[in-house]
Amino acid sequence: MALVTTAEMFKKAYDGGYAIGAFNVNNMEIVQGITEAAREVNAPLILQVSKGARAYANHTYLMKLVEAAVIECPDIPIALHLDHGDSFETCKSCIDGGFTSVMIDASSKPFEENIEITKRVVEYAHAHGVVVEAELGSLAGVEDEVNVSAEDSSYTRPEEVEEFVARTGCDSLAIAIGTSHGAYKFKPEQCTRNEKGILVPPPLRFDILEEVSKRLPRFPIVLHGSSSVPQDFVKMINENGGSMPDAVGVPEEQLRQAAKLAVCKINIDSDLRLAMTGTIRQFFNEAPSKFDPREYLKPARANIKEMVKHKLIHVLGCDGKA
Repeated sequence: MALVTTAEMFKKAYDGGYAIGAFNVNNMEIVQGITEAAREVNAPLILQVSKGARAYANHTYLMKLVEAAVIECPDIPIALHLDHGDSFETCKSCIDGGFTSVMIDASSKPFEENIEITKRVVEYAHAHGVVVEAELGSLAGVEDEVNVSAEDSSYTRPEEVEEFVARTGCDSLAIAIGTSHGAYKFKPEQCTRNEKGILVPPPLRFDILEEVSKRLPRFPIVLHGSSSVPQDFVKMINENGGSMPDAVGVPEEQLRQAAKLAVCKINIDSDLRLAMTGTIRQFFNEAPSKFDPREYLKPARANIKEMVKHKLIHVLGCDGKA
């Protein structure tokens, strides 16, 4: 099976009340862990690449890794998506380079300028058989080159979505309902603490999601910044020389609820980084004489795989949907 677009994936996800996992990839072990998990549970998959990942690993290397994943997993549909494309030129480069989906993120621009930039990308992408994700509203947090302060973040305005989608022709829309990029999604003062002293973040704005879905019936919605920041990996990092106090993510049960509604794509990146970093820190701490990268990357890959399987089954609900 060749790389596919997300169009058919999203139609099935909307009707089925589940979401497709969009996992960021940077190297071979991450690609392998994600795709092996999806293959084992027969789940459709979006592998996504940020501008930072392209700068780190090189477009050609990433393309070949994804092509290898397609060969190794011939029975599951895989889309290759550009995450947070910041310009027409970046999107064009990925479209010309073999991506089947791109995101143009002009959400920091004024409404009319966002429409203008997005429409230009849509016209070029559609002419080349590629689909486009756009964004309204701005998520706080830091991820690669995306850095938005809490003061500059804003919820999506439901009254703008119909005009935006109609005028741009985008194929899916990322909205801001309280998720956030990075491993520190909420400040301690925004949260409460449970009986174990663990931070409990504020609930997502499902009222915004429901209003958007009423205004855009059967239109696929995307959630960025949706890592749950598993506390077992945070603990693993902190117990092995790391320092990540008060790292907290979006509760998985809220993401599952969103997936049952209009959300067809949920982005996960920080959880992959935490799984890899925690595993490697523990390995170095327990085996200080080891120096073969394969010896610590193998368990890191295995933990990524198990974490992704959990997400596919229990959070996204897309297992068995390939």
